[in-house]
Amino acid sequence: MSDFLIDEELLAAIDMGSNSFHLAIARVDHGEVKKVASMSEKVQLAAGLDENKNLTEAAQQRGLACLARFVGRLGSVQPNRLRIVATNALRQAKNGQDFIQKAAEILPKPIEIIAGREEARLIYLGVSHTMANSGRRLVIDIGGGSTELIIGEEFEPIHTESVQMGCVAFTKAFFADGEINQKSFDKAVNSARKELSGIANTYKAAGWDTVVGSSGTIKACRQITVNMGWSNEREELTREGLEKLKDKLLKFKHVSEMDFDGLKEDRRAVLPAGIAILCTVFDVLGIDKLVYSDGALREGVMYDLLGRFQHEDVRDRSVHALLGRYNADSKQAERVVATAQQLFDNVAQKLNLNSDDSDLLRRAAYLHEIGLAISHSGYHRHGAYLLQHSDIPGFSQIDQNHLSHLVAHHRRKLRSDARMDVMKVGGSKLVHLCLLLRLAVLLNHSRSDEMLPAIELSAENAQQWQLSVSGDAKQWPLLVADLHDEQVQFKHWDIELNIQSEQFID
Repeated sequence: MSDFLIDEELLAAIDMGSNSFHLAIARVDHGEVKKVASMSEKVQLAAGLDENKNLTEAAQQRGLACLARFVGRLGSVQPNRLRIVATNALRQAKNGQDFIQKAAEILPKPIEIIAGREEARLIYLGVSHTMANSGRRLVIDIGGGSTELIIGEEFEPIHTESVQMGCVAFTKAFFADGEINQKSFDKAVNSARKELSGIANTYKAAGWDTVVGSSGTIKACRQITVNMGWSNEREELTREGLEKLKDKLLKFKHVSEMDFDGLKEDRRAVLPAGIAILCTVFDVLGIDKLVYSDGALREGVMYDLLGRFQHEDVRDRSVHALLGRYNADSKQAERVVATAQQLFDNVAQKLNLNSDDSDLLRRAAYLHEIGLAISHSGYHRHGAYLLQHSDIPGFSQIDQNHLSHLVAHHRRKLRSDARMDVMKVGGSKLVHLCLLLRLAVLLNHSRSDEMLPAIELSAENAQQWQLSVSGDAKQWPLLVADLHDEQVQFKHWDIELNIQSEQFID
């Protein structure tokens, strides 16, 4: 990956939402993302989840066909300037990996399934870059499977939450037959109220100056109230306008009867559920009005990608925040990082490792000891668990899974079956990174800034590695013993580690 993007270079993002898939293509103009093309299709993945939380074949085919059409528009975008993110439907789908594997045959980049709070962070980033700064804001995004609520100032989120209520999921639960009545609407409202109960007090205590809506549901509600003359002079969506919209909705018996001016056909089926959710958010959080923003997840994804090119990568901030949170030894982390980088540089070309692999190894090296905050015994397993299950800004679930495996295998014995697990998750590259991290940690067991022997790692091929240690190995007896032990572990993962020094030659 290059260190910067020049003006006129293109970025792109695909947002695989639970209701709609979106493609946005933009150029970089003086550090800002300017959208030049976009596509959107109602795929409704969430509607394709069966009673066992598996995506139906029909839903998968809808998604794959849409992605194939999107790819046809990406000819001018280099793969490293594209991100593809998936949200609640694929977070929920038990057979999500099957769909991802099918999509990999179509897409130039892997799909990143992002956690709910990461989705919220990116939504806020997209909104904040498309609006003038106006103090503290509450951002609401009602998706197909979940609703994200974020409080932030300028470009920094303060509170991020993702709650399990979305217009497609609620349509299936409360309006599946298209019928509209007070009883179904009240059930939807009560369910939404339960979802919001856990965050309401925290959010109201934090407060905000303005409220911003950024989803298709909110866009539709606002447009209808404007067209019906129910908004204020600034064309904001008000509590009074939303109440009039709800009352009008409940006069219809079926979604096919709705005749709202400005309602798009593809929004019709999910509008009752969307209105129920939005009314509940207004009521529970005491909202009087909101403004609409076109900025959303896909814009946030592109700004986040731009930050990575401009050395403003939120992932690095997250790594250092984790170091501080778990009070890890930062000096030891720096030693291991430096050694890991040296070893990586020695063999990167031979093992076909790239800059993304280097970044992954560096971040794992920083975080390899965070599990000590829980217990010294088995701390590598504790650290792996924390990385697998924490909400870490900037990281997809796949990213966290890779980090978790690196930390889990940086010490103790390596089992042959564990290699197969690592291969399934990240292929031979992740296997090699695990072994590089093990060597970096081993070479810094003394936890000292004293000069280590000069070392150099080489790889004749993927299965034959050689570590050269300059000087008399008798000066470092513990290191020699550790390296002997490590040779055995490497063999468990089908790699021969040969070690050479003046007094220690295999």
